[in-house]
Amino acid sequence: MTIRLPSWTVGKMDHDFDGANPYEIQANTSFFVSFGSFEILLTLTVAMAKKNPIFQYLFIDYYSATPKYLQLANSIIKMIGEGKLVKDDLLPSINELSFEFEISRDTAEKGYKHLKQIGVLGSVPGKGYFVKTTEVGQHLKIFLLFNKLSPHKKIIYDAFAAALSGVASIDFYIYNNDFAIFKRLIEKSKNDYTHYVIIPHFLDGGENAHEIINTIPKDRLILLDKLVPGVDGSYAAIYENFEKDIYASLEQLREPLSKYTNIKIIFPEYTYHPQEILKGFYKFCRQYAFDYKLIHDAGNEPIKEGDVFISLMEEDLVKLLEKILVTKLKVGQHVGVISYNETPLKKILLNGITTLSTDFEFMGKKAAELILSDAKGNFEVPFYVTKRASL
Repeated sequence: MTIRLPSWTVGKMDHDFDGANPYEIQANTSFFVSFGSFEILLTLTVAMAKKNPIFQYLFIDYYSATPKYLQLANSIIKMIGEGKLVKDDLLPSINELSFEFEISRDTAEKGYKHLKQIGVLGSVPGKGYFVKTTEVGQHLKIFLLFNKLSPHKKIIYDAFAAALSGVASIDFYIYNNDFAIFKRLIEKSKNDYTHYVIIPHFLDGGENAHEIINTIPKDRLILLDKLVPGVDGSYAAIYENFEKDIYASLEQLREPLSKYTNIKIIFPEYTYHPQEILKGFYKFCRQYAFDYKLIHDAGNEPIKEGDVFISLMEEDLVKLLEKILVTKLKVGQHVGVISYNETPLKKILLNGITTLSTDFEFMGKKAAELILSDAKGNFEVPFYVTKRASL
């Protein structure tokens, strides 16, 4: 048997592309197969992909914590702002988006519906979505970088995003207190943002954070929650004064604390929490002659009458309460409990847990306010004490 080499011809498909199939070009290859004196001509048709040119500008970052539908919407708004999309331009179909970015149809449709809701896109049944207006009014692009996800960080994010809704696109990233990831994300951003809003807390390597932060133009920088020594220039910051806050809070609680003999702070050995918290704690205990102790692991500490515990982490609070509940000691009578960061559950748990808490909503709103007003300045975040039955 002999086979002649194939000859290629390329032709347009003779049916209309309806978005159900991402392919719109076909290639025909013909070759002869010989069996003795017989020769057969075979033709194979191969579908070849031809991308919608819009896809070279649309972008989804799979490492970003920003929901993919919002990334899609923000990317389209950016294209409109840069003139890459004009009024009445037809956008890729839901199926094309789903295929190209490997996202669900629901996610793709949610992005389009979001833009339709704010008046940027229109739609025609059977035709798809199109650009309704180029008056997007969205020139702010924000790089938002948090150290971790938690209920308290969500309060910051929600307040921040709500205040900037409709006027800014936000790319949201989490670095899990890992300096290497922090560094990589900032270097990858390539100064492509109007503002950088950063919470700088690290388990290791944080001593070099100022070097990375100093690569960001200071007129675009807002530090949240913590100031970083070595960051130079004039920039905005909304921060906690950790040493002063715990000292002033314990002063407010000095009377109920006086019925206990020993104040114990649960401060993990491997933590991102600032050492300034311990400085303020030691200062208060020495100033008012309280016996005190630093504990790294709540699970290994015996519970004794006359102890009052300050817990920074939610998991340590759970361990502590579990240990107390198996004793005959009563919280608020024989043993005291103070927890960092207010949550709805702490209002009702054991008739109420005393809390020391930052105003996280203020932090988010203030950061948005500085962006909208193009202002600078350093602002301390309010810190509150809520005394309850646990003390």
